[in-house]
Amino acid sequence: MLSIILAAILGLAIGGGVGYVVKTVNLAKKLEAAEEEANKITEKAKTKAREALIVAKDEVLQIREEAKSEERKRLDKVSKLEHRLATREENFDKLRDELEERKKRILERVEEQKKEQEELNTALAKHRDELEKIAKLSTEEARQMLLDKAEKEYEQDILRTIKEMKQKAKDEGDKEAKSILATIIQRMAAEQTSETTIKAIPLPSDEVKGRIIGREGRNIQAFERITGVDVIVDDTPESVSVSCFDPVRRHVAMVSLEKLITDGRIHPAQIEKTVKQVAEDIKAQIKEAGEDAAYKVGAAGLPTEILKILGRLKFRTSYGQNQLNHAIEVAKIATLLAAELGADIEVCRKAGLLHDLGKALDHEIDQPHHHLTYDLLLKFGLPEKVAHAAAAHHDDIEAKTLEAVVVKTADAISGARPGARKESTEQYIQRLKELENIATSFNGVEKSYAIQAGREIRIFVKPEEISDLEAERLSKNIARKIEQDLSYPGQIKVHVIRETRAVDYAK
Repeated sequence: MLSIILAAILGLAIGGGVGYVVKTVNLAKKLEAAEEEANKITEKAKTKAREALIVAKDEVLQIREEAKSEERKRLDKVSKLEHRLATREENFDKLRDELEERKKRILERVEEQKKEQEELNTALAKHRDELEKIAKLSTEEARQMLLDKAEKEYEQDILRTIKEMKQKAKDEGDKEAKSILATIIQRMAAEQTSETTIKAIPLPSDEVKGRIIGREGRNIQAFERITGVDVIVDDTPESVSVSCFDPVRRHVAMVSLEKLITDGRIHPAQIEKTVKQVAEDIKAQIKEAGEDAAYKVGAAGLPTEILKILGRLKFRTSYGQNQLNHAIEVAKIATLLAAELGADIEVCRKAGLLHDLGKALDHEIDQPHHHLTYDLLLKFGLPEKVAHAAAAHHDDIEAKTLEAVVVKTADAISGARPGARKESTEQYIQRLKELENIATSFNGVEKSYAIQAGREIRIFVKPEEISDLEAERLSKNIARKIEQDLSYPGQIKVHVIRETRAVDYAK
């Protein structure tokens, strides 16, 4: 048994050794084959590298040849360009020399001409002096004689041309203006107003007058002191009057007196309480009136402070016309005019509504109301365009925009329409006298008559002193003088009349 095991072990050992030897031999053969394959690949790679190197050398040589060729071409171009520049420089030098020569000749000619002009001027002056000695007239006198002669000779032609041009412009302007105004007037209707500084308050009986006056006049004195108005108690039956130039104080006094009469308790304490309560109510009414006016014309976004000032115009009048109603009317007219003329509608609307804003405070501030309006609008943040359009409705501020002209026109239309305003008899007579005095202050005027309630003035001139052409000039000069010196609603027609009468007698 042991021998068998040993034999088996021996066999395995011999077999393992033989396997190892075979494996070693095979591995050596594989390594030898791999080495041969590597040598072949190396030789092949070296061959390709040599070929690639040869190709690269050829390409480098080719690039060098192309670069040398391109360089030669560029050198040729540069050489040609240098030649051209040298030629141009040579031509330029020649041209510069020619220009210098021409300049020199021109300067010589200018000097010669100056000398000739001086000689000519000397000769002309000498000739003119000789002519003046012969004619015994200076040059200015001779020129004036020629002008006078030409003016007299062509006076009728000049007059005819002036009249034709004025008539044509007037006809065209009137036609366009009438069309626009007719359209606007048809689209709105305005009230005719008439207010004064004195208001009458009806009484239930004459006995109330005594209660208003009070014992030893204490009630009426307290009322006048608290309200700042004058209470007029006269022989008018069942009526007393309240007078004050401040419209707000006058309205507060009227409402307070009416409430006191209705209540029946009239004494200083009750008067003070009632006036205070009414004043607070009027403040609220003023703000409400401003807001209502802005709503009526569609002017949105106005500051509250502006609306409060605007509402005060409800109690302000000008020649009997309520100022708030006037402001609303101007805003509406300006809006319609702006739509017809292509102006900025919103600017015209706001400027028209606020153009007299300064009148609500002008009794408190020593400044023209339109200047005050301008300052107020800028102070409360309104655009300068609106402020200018609102303030330029008087001639001392030039209307620089179309919107300013529109507002100025709307203001004139509102103030000049029949029934809008009225003035006292004394003011009316004074205005007519001033109008006639302005006309008669011009030389050559014989008589002047203001007619048509001051809307027209007829001026008779001395025909031996004023010619037809001078009459045309006189009408313009008088019109300008009236515009500068008088304040009036609407427009005034200046009519200059020149009449020559030839009279003879048959004997």
